[in-house]
Amino acid sequence: MPSSGEAALRLLETPLLWLGALTAAWLALCGVSRLLRGFRVWVLGNGRLVSPTHLGKWAVVTGATDGIGKAYAEELARRGFAIVLISRTQERLDDVDRAIASKWGVETRTIAADFSAVDIYDKIRDGLAGLEIGVLVNNVGTSYSYPEFFLDVPNLDDFIDSMVNVNITSVCQMTRLVLPQMAERRKGAILNISSASGMYPVPLLTVYSASKAFVDFFSRGLQAEYKSKGVVIQSVLPFFVATKLSKVRRATLGKPSPERYVSAELGTVGLQTQTSGYLPHAIMAWVTTVLLPAPLVSSYMMGTFLSQRARHLKKNKQG
Repeated sequence: MPSSGEAALRLLETPLLWLGALTAAWLALCGVSRLLRGFRVWVLGNGRLVSPTHLGKWAVVTGATDGIGKAYAEELARRGFAIVLISRTQERLDDVDRAIASKWGVETRTIAADFSAVDIYDKIRDGLAGLEIGVLVNNVGTSYSYPEFFLDVPNLDDFIDSMVNVNITSVCQMTRLVLPQMAERRKGAILNISSASGMYPVPLLTVYSASKAFVDFFSRGLQAEYKSKGVVIQSVLPFFVATKLSKVRRATLGKPSPERYVSAELGTVGLQTQTSGYLPHAIMAWVTTVLLPAPLVSSYMMGTFLSQRARHLKKNKQG
């Protein structure tokens, strides 16, 4: 005759089998769903959304004379957008302006503005007056010249002001200027270029990392507010791209050229509110935010940037 313990186990056997089966089915369903979403984003893409027909005639790009910003301006011009280039130096703006107008035959405008200042937005507003703006790329940004402890950053007061004005204030103010007409027309896209550094604290690049985290949170909150009004607001968090800002000179699979990155990223617009923009970067983001413990990532970053700091100081004979 079975004991009371054996009888209890037999009573539980069938429910536990069902629980296991349902759990396995749920995990399989989640896995298939993730694969299908990945296929939709990274294989099929949504490139047709980003066109003047769907969004509006003009695209505005800040930090447009180099790197990712220049690549956005060129790719959007290739897709038929008229382009407003905004950056600090008029001579460089003129060079990019001529190249885009000559190659793609689209209308172009330039606005010279130093985003480290805060008295530039009336000038930008006047320069954008009357334009049907379909896309705004908030790309302008600044970083550390080398990894450093917060209190040891040279000219710390000016550094803080510049970092906040360029990386944070510009995103808020440019959005303030452009979003009203998008909401009124119920179409448009704002792409805010954050950084993988905004996904977790990065020691020795602390102010930069925090400023890019702001861009990410601002973008996702704003998308929740304005999605019902037909406006796409996307947070873009790339890892390293081969640009002067990143100090990566040679493009690789994991560190693509700006042109390759932008082409891939535009395919995610309207599909992902928060995106790494590029499949290898999406895999890296999943590994560093889901698989690896946050303290391990922080410790690795600290070691990496301590080494970079030491090399910089030795090269410049400061330590």
